[in-house]
Amino acid sequence: MSTPNTLQQALLDWFDKNQRDLPWRSSYTPYQIWISEIMLQQTQMDRVTVFFSRWMNTFPDIATLAMASEDQILKCWEGLGYYSRARNILKTAQILVERHEGRIPSSRKELLKLPGIGPYTAGAIASISFNRDVPVVDANIERIFARLFNIDLISGSPEAKRIHWQKAETLLPPKQARNFNQGLMELGALICRPKKPDCSLCPLAPYCLALKHDLIPERPIPKKSTKILPIEMATGVLLHNGQLFIQQRLEDDVWGSLWEFPGGRLKLGETPEQTVVREFFEETEFKIEIDSKITTTIHHFTRYKVTLHCFLVTLAQQDSDPVLHAAQEFKWIPFTALASHAFPAGHRKLINHMEESGFFLNQSPCKPD
Repeated sequence: MSTPNTLQQALLDWFDKNQRDLPWRSSYTPYQIWISEIMLQQTQMDRVTVFFSRWMNTFPDIATLAMASEDQILKCWEGLGYYSRARNILKTAQILVERHEGRIPSSRKELLKLPGIGPYTAGAIASISFNRDVPVVDANIERIFARLFNIDLISGSPEAKRIHWQKAETLLPPKQARNFNQGLMELGALICRPKKPDCSLCPLAPYCLALKHDLIPERPIPKKSTKILPIEMATGVLLHNGQLFIQQRLEDDVWGSLWEFPGGRLKLGETPEQTVVREFFEETEFKIEIDSKITTTIHHFTRYKVTLHCFLVTLAQQDSDPVLHAAQEFKWIPFTALASHAFPAGHRKLINHMEESGFFLNQSPCKPD
């Protein structure tokens, strides 16, 4: 294999000519790099660019962000998923204002002390924002190194991770970390893709051992595939006196602090309608009746496929406040106010369906008790 200097320069030259025009690359401000890197965790680039612009319009700087409420943060994050990321962003912003004069530290060691910032994100912020000589390793870089150095180890294994970080540190050219680290990530996204890599356009092809030995399809060695588990759930949209009932999930729950319509998982032998009635009483002590079926949504998260049966329901009792057993707060709101609250993906799909279909245009504004 050629010397590292030759390999490094090939990648730097390629990145200089082929880098994508991304909004956070216009100025490389630490705040924008931080937010973009957190968003890019578990989320595709094309979606992140849309959410990033919306976020920056809402929270243009760390001071504004630190003053926001958790509800505002979660609403702006809605649709990106993995909401703990958003809550950690708020915690970090508040720490930055309290302890760092509203500035993001350039030291990897200091960055690692902040909520939601691990080794990769700390390295990305330090190297991309401040051009510090700090290596990074993400999924793209792991794939490149597995092929470039023909690493015969299962992807994500402790030994593979150790070797990848060692290679990243060894290859890093002094005072060029910003472009070199981005070049590796860009190469993995555009050329050295998981499937159908375009080796003919790769600047590192002359140095790639897996290509030399015709092992590109076998590198990296994949982890054992994760089985997708189906889950069937039901939820009810309670309409009473022209208002809709929503509740806010507990902070430490899945989708903590997001708003929802009550409901839950079907038990063995239950129909979706029976589930809604049971879950409403268990969660709120409301006795309700099924009015009609609204829709069924399907969404995926982590390793689950969730089928959500959605019903319009009414109260089968006299007016009273709920007794919350699975939530921290409740509200009665008009349909138009749903847009200002953050909901999990399945419930947001339900809301979008009701809006697009004009569902409530056909409903009486006041249901009888």
